Amino acid sequence: MDARFSAPGASALEPIGVVGCGWVGLVTAASFAELGHAVHCRDIVTERVAALERGEVPIHEPGLSDLLERNRDRLHFTTDMPPVLERAQLLFCCVDTPPTYSGDADLSRVERVVDEIGDSQRHALVMKSTVPVGTGHAIARRHEGLGYVSNPEFLQEGSAIGDFMRPDRVVIGARAESAAFADRVAALYDPLEAPIVRTDVASAEMIKLASNAFLATKISFINEIANVSEELGADVAEVARGMGLDERIGPKFLQAGIGYGGSCFPKDVSALKQLAGNSGYHFQLLTAVIEVNELQKRRTVGKLKKHLGSLVGREIALLGVAFKPHTDDVREATSLVLAARLIGEGASVRVYDPVAGEHATDLLPGAQVCASALEAVEEADGVVLVTEWPEFRELDWAGEVRERMTTPLIVDGRNFLDGAALVAAGFSYEGVGRPRAALAAPSPA
Repeated sequence: MDARFSAPGASALEPIGVVGCGWVGLVTAASFAELGHAVHCRDIVTERVAALERGEVPIHEPGLSDLLERNRDRLHFTTDMPPVLERAQLLFCCVDTPPTYSGDADLSRVERVVDEIGDSQRHALVMKSTVPVGTGHAIARRHEGLGYVSNPEFLQEGSAIGDFMRPDRVVIGARAESAAFADRVAALYDPLEAPIVRTDVASAEMIKLASNAFLATKISFINEIANVSEELGADVAEVARGMGLDERIGPKFLQAGIGYGGSCFPKDVSALKQLAGNSGYHFQLLTAVIEVNELQKRRTVGKLKKHLGSLVGREIALLGVAFKPHTDDVREATSLVLAARLIGEGASVRVYDPVAGEHATDLLPGAQVCASALEAVEEADGVVLVTEWPEFRELDWAGEVRERMTTPLIVDGRNFLDGAALVAAGFSYEGVGRPRAALAAPSPA
């Protein structure tokens, strides 16, 4: 255990319950166990619980497997709620809240957890799941005796352990009636020495949604700048660098690309837009954020057609399936939309991802999932780099990749590759917001 995160004194340690052993739940459970707490985890999926009891980790998250293994004595998994209620009073709710067809959050899993706890005055439901503003108030109204604390998560897939252990802030929202429970939740985070934001429940719920919506807005903004830069001859990489040095703006989330995906940004942006609409307010900015994100995928297809003309019968390789590197998550991944649109244009599509490939088989009907990047680019008329896995930068582009391809065309959806080197090697290269002049190889001395 990192010395900075040494466990507090034994008197300060209390058992914790975690309901839902998905990505958020497992990271939360493993991290609290690392801090010295006994953690009692409940999930309704029998196969998942059995795998966790055997020491098998069902998701890909760097460092999570080691953390679970190191703390096996502190972690307990079950499919039953009563043992968790018996052993822990703080119950972290980490179940999914997927969008419904209407755009609202599906709270059925949260409601089942609440009903199982009931009106127990011994317990507090600590909400990690992302829920609409007003959820805590509604639960407290239905179950007056139950303590309720909003404690949203701000984890990023691929760096979740570090995000938990070194948070920018910890947000805790509670009503006056649950202040004692909120104090106990805050004490759990004392070893992390992070700023604690104590607020009301509705504000805590809004902080989560607003944070993700703002980051998505930042991504869509720089993608709009990239699109304009392509037309005017500016280089978005230089523009973003100059913008990011302004401390009011900062460099994070200013990487132009083919749009955001994953389980959080699309869902939370749509949820906040829907919440605003339900209240009678039209959130115009988020409408534009969503539209720009969809536009980026269409522009990618357009860049292929600019070089190849009709895509009917063309072989297109997509490198990367996961929505971002270092995760196997394909929820709302750009690759899924791109593959479907390319197949709709008449192209044959082959995909490769070093981690998420096996998850893509059922989600990419009509596409061929390959065992390697070189297999995917075989006889390809074009390659689209979708996910910036480090191994894609290490490919022998000028040699073996070039030899295998029918047409040397690369659309770099993340501005991840060395465009100048690829142009010098004879490729037609399209980045995002990168004018060809910026990619020209330097003249020989």
